[in-house]
Amino acid sequence: MKKFIFLAVAGLFSAIALQAQTRTAEAGFRSENDSFLAQGSDRYYTNGFFLYYNKALDTAGIKNKNIANKVFGLELGQKIYNAQSGRLPSVDYVDRPIAGYLYLGASLNMLYKDESNIKLTGRLGVVGPAAGGYPIQKFIHKTFGFYELNTWQYQIRNDVEINLSAEANKLLARASWIDVTLSGYANLGNGFTGAGAGPMLRLGNFNQLFQSVSTQSTASYYGDTRLLHKHELFFYYKPMANVVAYDATIQGSLFKDHPVAGTQEITLDKKPFIFSNQFGVSYASNRIVLDLGVFVQTRDTKQMVKSTHQWGSIGLLYRFN
Repeated sequence: MKKFIFLAVAGLFSAIALQAQTRTAEAGFRSENDSFLAQGSDRYYTNGFFLYYNKALDTAGIKNKNIANKVFGLELGQKIYNAQSGRLPSVDYVDRPIAGYLYLGASLNMLYKDESNIKLTGRLGVVGPAAGGYPIQKFIHKTFGFYELNTWQYQIRNDVEINLSAEANKLLARASWIDVTLSGYANLGNGFTGAGAGPMLRLGNFNQLFQSVSTQSTASYYGDTRLLHKHELFFYYKPMANVVAYDATIQGSLFKDHPVAGTQEITLDKKPFIFSNQFGVSYASNRIVLDLGVFVQTRDTKQMVKSTHQWGSIGLLYRFN
């Protein structure tokens, strides 16, 4: 009897311990800003803020036994774009359209045992004054004692954007501390249409692509029993070639003439090809997911004075049951 009670108690504590490692949900934010790089710049893509909620789904009843993880996500985000500065001597210095973009999105991330995945996302948003770019940037500048803005009267006019996107990754090769993945994406909609592809290099302690920071899949229904490492800590480098067919933050509404009559709206000419570099460090523990990144991108309008622009990124998620 005592042996039975001991085994029952041990089994109960084992189940509790296993459950404690199972983090089926996570929530957090990402903040992006060119000032994070301490270069004193305030131009082009200057600020972004995003809220995330991810929930892992049970894959036991799915007929496709190759699926290793499935994650449903919600996101709310805002991006703010300046010209070469938020304060200019005259309109002649506007070399990138001023715009705000606000959106709500939902995604489904399907991750497979062969370490490939496809993430499908739908976004409903708005570009223009309704996106709140000006009041947010004005609040930031006033709070931190920055200069007074004088360019938002030229911003892109209001337009509703409906966009679909697909992101895919496929492991190409791996050794114990290094691997290479092929990454790509495609966007389709009246706001953003284009595609991109490139390799992703990881160095350090990383997990399989079906349960990793790299594929936004740290939420899992099955805990950490399949992980290569209970804690991820790795450096990454991700260059990408991008084709841009349409960008509403540069060209304005797809269905309107520009500039919009009765406004001072300024739209310019997009660059059809953009090359970007992303590098940084990612960490994931039982409770915390942290990502620190730097982005460097070639000009996205033909009129841009600077040949590149760059920004820093800080992402933090809290994992829970």
